[in-house]
Amino acid sequence: MAPEDTASRRPLSLVSRSTIATLLVLVGFLGVTGFALDRAYANAALAGLRVRLQSYAYAYLAGVDVSSRDRAYPPDMPPPNPDFLRPGSGLYAVIVGANDFHWAAPSALGRDLPFHALLEPGVTRFDGPVATGAGQLYVLSQGVEWIPTNGNGYRLTIYIAENEALYQTGLAAYRRTLMGWLSALGLALLVLQQILLRWSFSPLRRVARDIARIERGGAERLVGPYPREVAVLTRGLNRFIESEREHLKRYRNTLDDLAHSLKTPLAVARSRLESTDAEGDVRKDLQDQVQHMDQIVAYQLARAKASGHSTFAAPIPVQAHAEAVVRSLERVYAAKNILCEFDIDEDARFYGDEGDLLELLGNLLENAFKWTHHQVVLRVVRIAPVDPRSWRAGLDIRVEDDGPGIPPENLEKVLQRGVRGDERVQGHGIGLAIVEDIVRGYHGVLHVDRSAELGGACFHISFAEM
Repeated sequence: MAPEDTASRRPLSLVSRSTIATLLVLVGFLGVTGFALDRAYANAALAGLRVRLQSYAYAYLAGVDVSSRDRAYPPDMPPPNPDFLRPGSGLYAVIVGANDFHWAAPSALGRDLPFHALLEPGVTRFDGPVATGAGQLYVLSQGVEWIPTNGNGYRLTIYIAENEALYQTGLAAYRRTLMGWLSALGLALLVLQQILLRWSFSPLRRVARDIARIERGGAERLVGPYPREVAVLTRGLNRFIESEREHLKRYRNTLDDLAHSLKTPLAVARSRLESTDAEGDVRKDLQDQVQHMDQIVAYQLARAKASGHSTFAAPIPVQAHAEAVVRSLERVYAAKNILCEFDIDEDARFYGDEGDLLELLGNLLENAFKWTHHQVVLRVVRIAPVDPRSWRAGLDIRVEDDGPGIPPENLEKVLQRGVRGDERVQGHGIGLAIVEDIVRGYHGVLHVDRSAELGGACFHISFAEM
């Protein structure tokens, strides 16, 4: 089969899969049930046939008489069933006794029935089907001993036979009835299953309709209400939709900020090119503006690269990445002989992009290494999730140093930076601005304060739930 044929084949729907599975189960279950009921009825009918033939034998034995001279007299009584009077009816009675006694019911006339043997007194046998000249027969034979008044015993054996066709006719009628009812039951169960499936899958159809509304712009999120099992799916979809919208919004804002930030440097460069000042002054001004634009582009690209919150992100251990960042910074700032202390929870995990984690830790630690005198402390603690149904834990990160710290009058300015891209670049660099964007992208909170332990700056980031 060609690859495109395989790709174009649509998989079966959930309803179709459930219907096929139910059909297979029903066929198997009803087949086994039908077989068991058929065997039970066949055995019960055979046991009933034996009881009926036994009752006929007792009725005929009650009509037999034996004289004191060991002579038997055939039964002189109405037969227990009228079919014994109708030749070829399929119901036969034969009595044989000592002294070549032989008697047959009128129904056995013209039939070659091999019933001649005398059974031991008290022996009862049920055989069949037995092949005879009258067809396949079920035969009950019973041996008795007649004791007259003179004390001499007289042995008799009675044979009652019924054609197998009568038994098979009843069994076939039962099987037709059984198959009819089982088929009707299976059909009814299939119809009921389709009704139940439509009702059971209605929440999924509602989710599909709501997603289609979101695609058309008629809604912003899945609102429900949905059953508990489906609500887990819709919560994840809502988070995914919100995450994608945030990413798209960030990309658009980045492009807008980039275009807006480059307007002023480009205008200055154009005006300087059009001016009549000395070539050296124009060159210096153009170099300053180009450097300014290069910083703006670098910042905006770094901000756009931040992935932000992701619903299906894999957990990233924090400790190993933090140690790698610190080792790199210790080599860069080896001349300052900085002591960096760790207090990192081994279970701390960052649910996001690895690049975002490295940017976050790298910028915070680099800022601390740049301004510290001798000591830097990094603390990372795992926070229990706010929602008990969530499996994602939060994260608390603190970076402290013993440097000059941030003046109180500048704390609010530090936290409010990033409203405009060009404002972020001028005078303060882009490191902390990138940190603020990453924290915002992951719905975290950033606080900047003075370290109570070391006296320098303290950057505190809290992610209540990632």
